[in-house]
Amino acid sequence: MIKLIMKVETSIIHLVLLLLVNGYNCKIVQFIFGDSLSDVGNNNYLSKSLARASLPWYGIDFGNGLPNGRFSNGRTVADIIGDDMGLPRPPAFLDPTLNEDVILENGVNYASGGGGILNETGSFFVQKFSLYKQIELFKGTQDLIRAKIGDDEANKFFKKARYVIALGSNDFINNYLMPIYRDSWTYSDKSFVQYLMVTLQDQLTVLHGVGVRELMVFGLGPMGCIPLQRVLSSSGDCQDRTNKLALSFNQESNKLVTELSSRLPNATFRFGDAYDVVNDLIINPNKYGFSNSDSPCCSFGKIRPALTCVPASILCKDRSKYVFWDEYHPSDSANQLIANELIKKLGFKPINQTEYPSSPAPAIAPSAN
Repeated sequence: MIKLIMKVETSIIHLVLLLLVNGYNCKIVQFIFGDSLSDVGNNNYLSKSLARASLPWYGIDFGNGLPNGRFSNGRTVADIIGDDMGLPRPPAFLDPTLNEDVILENGVNYASGGGGILNETGSFFVQKFSLYKQIELFKGTQDLIRAKIGDDEANKFFKKARYVIALGSNDFINNYLMPIYRDSWTYSDKSFVQYLMVTLQDQLTVLHGVGVRELMVFGLGPMGCIPLQRVLSSSGDCQDRTNKLALSFNQESNKLVTELSSRLPNATFRFGDAYDVVNDLIINPNKYGFSNSDSPCCSFGKIRPALTCVPASILCKDRSKYVFWDEYHPSDSANQLIANELIKKLGFKPINQTEYPSSPAPAIAPSAN
C-alpha cells in the first residue's frame, strides 16, 4: 500500500513538472537587439554611460510619466509593433527584477543607447552595449534558461521566439561621420559600409548558430534629416551624404539578410526597410497630422543642438504634432505612425497564442511650458 502511494505521488510530481515545462514551451516571446531607438532602460543601469534617458522629460507620456529608459516621451516602435502582434514587452536585460521566469514569460531587450554593429562605435558614451556584447549577453540568457527547463525545451523555446535587430545609425553618426573616430579616416563611404556588412554577417551567423530562426533586421531611416544633422548643416536642410549612406546600408543589408536566409538551414531572416516611411513623414508632416519635422519638441529653445532632454529643457506646446522628441529620436506619435506603416508594409500578423493586453497609446497633453 505504501509503495502504491509513493508511486502515485511520484507520478503526480512528474505530471506537474511536465505541465510546467510545456507551459514554458508554449510561450512565444521577443528578444530585441538594438540602440537608443529600442532601449527600454539598459543604459540607465550603466552608471558611467553618457547616453541615458534617466531625467525628465523622457517618459512624460508613458505610464506614470517618469523616465523609464526609453529615449522618447512615450513608446518605441518595437513596443508598438510587439503590442499589435500580441507579444509581451520584453524588459531590459539589466532590469533588477529580471529572472528566468520573467524571461520565459516576456523575453529580453538588450538594446543599448549608443550601441552599434561595431565595437568601437559610440565609445564617446563610455558605457554601452555593442551588438557583439548584446549577443554575448543573449548567450548567457540561454544558459540560464537551459538550466531552468533543460536543453530540449530550451532549444524549442528559443527557436520559436521572435528576434529583432535594429541598429546601425550610431555606426555612422557616432563613429564614421565624426573625425575623432579612427574609422572616419580609415575607410571610404563604400568600404565602411562593406566593413559593416562583413561584421553584421558574422553576427547574424553567430545568432543562427545558437538557435535564432525567426529574425527581422530593420534598416535605417533618413538619418541625415534628424534635427541634430540639420542644425549642424549650414543651410538647416537634411544632410544628403548622410542619407545616401543610410540608403547604401539598407541596400547592402537587404542583400545580406536575403542571402543568409536562403543559405542558413531553417532560417527565416527578413529585412525591414523603413526609409521611405520615415522620409515621407519628414518631407510631408502635414499629410500625417504633424506640424513640425525639423526640430525637437524638447530643447533649449534657440540654443541648439541640445543633444539631450533635461529638466531645464523647454517642451513644445503640443507633443503630438512634433515628429522628433529630441535631437535624435522620434516622438511617441511619430513612432505610432511609423509602426503602423511598417505593420502594413511588412505584413506583421498577430502571434497565435494567449492574448496579452497592450498598453494604450498615451494621452498626449499640451506641456505646461
